[in-house]
Amino acid sequence: MTATLIDIKKEQERVKEQIKAQGLRVLVCAGTGCVANGSLKVIEKFKELGADVRPMTHQDKVTIVPTGCHGFCEQGVLVVIPDLDITYVKVHVEDVEEIVESHIKEGKPVERLLYVDPKTEKHVFKNEEINFYAKQTRTTLANCGEINAESLDEALAVGAYQALHKVLEKSDPDWVIDEITKSGLRGRGGGGFPTGMKWKFTAANKGGKSYVVCNGDEGDPGAFMDRSVMEGDPHKLLEGMAIAGFAIGADEAYIYVRAEYPLAIHRLRVAIQQAEERGFLGKNIMGSDFNFTIHIKEGAGAFVCGEETALIASIEGERGMPRPKPPFPANKGLFGRPTLINNVETLANVAPIILKGADWFSSMGTEKSKGTKTFALTGEVNNTGLIEVPMGTTLREIVFDIGGGIRGGKKFKAVQIGGPSGGCLTEEHLDLPMDYDNLIAAGAMVGSGGLVVMNEDTCIVEVARFFMNFTQNESCGKCVPCREGTKNMLKILERIVKGKGKMQDIETLQELATAVKDGSLCGLGKTAPNPVLSTLKYFKDEYIAHIKDKRCPAGVCDAMKTFEIDEELCKGCTKCARNCPVGAIEGSVRNPHHIDQSKCIKCGACISSCPFKAIKQK
Repeated sequence: MTATLIDIKKEQERVKEQIKAQGLRVLVCAGTGCVANGSLKVIEKFKELGADVRPMTHQDKVTIVPTGCHGFCEQGVLVVIPDLDITYVKVHVEDVEEIVESHIKEGKPVERLLYVDPKTEKHVFKNEEINFYAKQTRTTLANCGEINAESLDEALAVGAYQALHKVLEKSDPDWVIDEITKSGLRGRGGGGFPTGMKWKFTAANKGGKSYVVCNGDEGDPGAFMDRSVMEGDPHKLLEGMAIAGFAIGADEAYIYVRAEYPLAIHRLRVAIQQAEERGFLGKNIMGSDFNFTIHIKEGAGAFVCGEETALIASIEGERGMPRPKPPFPANKGLFGRPTLINNVETLANVAPIILKGADWFSSMGTEKSKGTKTFALTGEVNNTGLIEVPMGTTLREIVFDIGGGIRGGKKFKAVQIGGPSGGCLTEEHLDLPMDYDNLIAAGAMVGSGGLVVMNEDTCIVEVARFFMNFTQNESCGKCVPCREGTKNMLKILERIVKGKGKMQDIETLQELATAVKDGSLCGLGKTAPNPVLSTLKYFKDEYIAHIKDKRCPAGVCDAMKTFEIDEELCKGCTKCARNCPVGAIEGSVRNPHHIDQSKCIKCGACISSCPFKAIKQK
């Protein structure tokens, strides 16, 4: 390395002064969710109204800052004013004038736009008192929602590329790998393989070309952790990749990101261009002799391309199908060369670890699962969104503290964690510390971090069918156990939810699941049976109810629904009979009616048409 590295601290101080001169910063979420809710129009309205406003603070002007995802997706569009310590939720373009006139100019908060705590039902005025954020520890997501994701200066102001500068200054690849190893960082993409060990294996292949590949495919239903990092803090990812490249001796990299993430792709392209223009990527980075180029490869959205060898095949221009291992990518990967593959969240942890030290990172989490983990919290919970908590945080804390409890006061039933590759956790797991090993022991897995919360009205058998349908559709078909096994498991589950199951089906599902798990070529097939196995383990009684009693305990499965008319409530108005499309309702005017169950197609038209609420679904 040459001794003419740029003064990164001086660069940071310069941009900090520029940002300080912006005055009162109004942060408006411009992540995918808020953009879909109209945040771009909100931003334009703020810029129109706030351009010449002198705020009721020590600041002399107002600057509107479009940011990445704040995480609190349930409440978008989000508007945060840090200097006023306030967050406005569910903001529409017509609300902007009131915020500007009442709060920014007059100092009077707009109470109706404040977050309402689902437990106390009171408005929350201070940011730190919003329960969704109070128990989070944001490291990967630290800058998401805090900076303009399309501004390199704003990234530099919060410490971007300082870790890379430190690495180039030390000029010791082994030190970098040792630091990542000591931190205890494990792969955040699903399997939890030790990151430092993977880097060491790849770096051991000395001489010749090698590559770094970032897996940004993220195909789990409801998962958007990696997307939010790419959209909200792209320079953190680029810096992590550059450090990884230096550590293993690579000068070229690819970010594999699904084409369904157009905003992430756009911001990555902007970030790469900015970094190259300023000397943080490309040739002679920061005045050193280290060269590192990053390309973007858009994937077609195949779930199987989350598997590293299928991803490599896709980058190479082939169909995304897994390859047998060994050889592993660390020895023979992209274009036949040694390749390091980590997902977005894993690489986004690299710069903070290098900058703050391995001990800082390993002080969070559990003995074998260090640091924090992001989760996409969705389903029947009051506060849905993107969260980040220390490894070992319990499910109870996530669902009832951060998530604000179950919607509508319903009873908690289960959580599907890890998407189609994961499994169900039940009430007995609410106090289980969530880490890699505990979840595997419970029959689930961290996966990429999807968390779908289910209430008492959820049919567990239908959940298993939904995920099996997804994995069967996404199976590449290369190996027989996955291709045929998932197909037959899906057929059995479909039969059960249609009320045509047999008791023997439970044993057959178990046998098929074991065969698919043991015999499949890649991670997709090996984990595809997990939702079935875990639901059979914890909710076998629901399978039996569907098969033996021809009853769906949650009342969800259409084939098992029954509609009955309460004779005491029925006035004989005949509306239900006139609206029934198959003539299944009999009765005369002013006399109670009856439903012929043999004719009923369970469409529900009778319930919606009855003015006396005399028809009940059972």
